Amino acid sequence: MNHQDHVNLLRRGIAQPGGYWADFGSGDGAFTLALRELVGDQAQIYSIDKDQGRLAQQANAFRQKFPQSNIHFVHGDFTQSLALPPLDGIIMANALHYFRDKESLLRQLRSYLKGDGRLLVVEYNVDAGNPWVPYPISFERFQPVAVAAGFTMPELLATVPSSFLRQFYAALTKNQRFAP
Repeated sequence: MNHQDHVNLLRRGIAQPGGYWADFGSGDGAFTLALRELVGDQAQIYSIDKDQGRLAQQANAFRQKFPQSNIHFVHGDFTQSLALPPLDGIIMANALHYFRDKESLLRQLRSYLKGDGRLLVVEYNVDAGNPWVPYPISFERFQPVAVAAGFTMPELLATVPSSFLRQFYAALTKNQRFAP
């Protein structure tokens, strides 16, 4: 996938520019850069990853591509408590498949969101894993797990082929506390 693929996967899940957003498990920042393109330079973005080296790579990429950004690089484990402001949205791209207990993780993520906050998930659309993708979750299986964790029924936003495991999907779900 390239930058435009990342943008296209997220595009329909971003309601408007601005706001407070986080990318949990941001890795090399491919989706963080896509998020920045979609939310603009007024948004506050928190890029969270355990790998300090990858965060440094992201910082360099942001200086080159989006020097006018309100980006905060957070070296930390998003499964632990983080000092973040209430978020308008969270992106979790290619990170959910590392966790067996997805419902508990989604409940924790939900606690970071504002009442009407959004969660955008990008995942492999398969249910059988391998050593590199141990616990993938198809869109069909993601739906009831998200609802059980307090989110609205997820909406399928987009799919793209994957040369590694069939297909990626992007899904949007919202914090159920104030969802219409």
